[in-house]
Amino acid sequence: MTRLIRVFPRKTKASPDDALAYFGPPDLFAEADEVHISVTFTADKEIAERLAEQWRYVAPVKIGGVAYEDASLEFIPGRYIKPGYTITSRGCPRRCWFCDVHRKWPTVNVLPIHEGWNILDDNLLAAPRDHVEAVFAMLRHQNRRVEFTGGLEALALQDYQVDLLASLRPRPNMFFAYDPGDAFETLVSAADRLLEAGFTAESHRMRVYVLIGFPKDTFDLAEARLRQMLSIGFTPHAMLWMPTKPSQEKWRPAPEWRAFQRRWARPAIIHAKAGVDR
Repeated sequence: MTRLIRVFPRKTKASPDDALAYFGPPDLFAEADEVHISVTFTADKEIAERLAEQWRYVAPVKIGGVAYEDASLEFIPGRYIKPGYTITSRGCPRRCWFCDVHRKWPTVNVLPIHEGWNILDDNLLAAPRDHVEAVFAMLRHQNRRVEFTGGLEALALQDYQVDLLASLRPRPNMFFAYDPGDAFETLVSAADRLLEAGFTAESHRMRVYVLIGFPKDTFDLAEARLRQMLSIGFTPHAMLWMPTKPSQEKWRPAPEWRAFQRRWARPAIIHAKAGVDR
């Protein structure tokens, strides 16, 4: 069996934690037949290339991942993300200017369903109904709280999917998205149907990613969007836009945006600050 070491420029909650997962240069005990350097964030490419140079003395090195526009549809549980995190489909039919997913996979490609409790699909709710129902059938026997941290699209949310979300016990942590160009009314519709199905704003299970700091955004506009989400029952989670191409560098958010983003990323802080505004 091939001994494969995976190297990551940074550690996140989803990073593998087995003995063959590394987060820096090789140590004296590193032995492998092959080394894969997996890069999720464009900002880490420079670090990844330095790591590749250090690891080439151990075994042949390959660099890939989302930051390198990897278009592979293969998903091997536990290889590049921790067991429990799973991907059941790749692709999205939307054409959002700030997202590269549709450039690789302009339609939803269903994958074999592997066990897991944290769904990272690009747009699960846009997948065919039989696949969505099969994913939820798998989720019902996970014996722990399910999370949809990959994000759920309010525009794709159908009533049968609301019923599926409400059928999970314990109730799942859901992360929707409120992106530039999204109609506020679409989020209102999603929130109303989820609340009617038994979810509550007080539980903070209804979360929503809100993109901030993109070109021509302002702190006032960003805060208004975040408070809009609070007003309809969602708990917002601010996501700071960052350039992915050299031509976008002139729009890189000022350092003050990072502090603003942190204040709008933790439910306890958000709701303590919001008070009765919700």
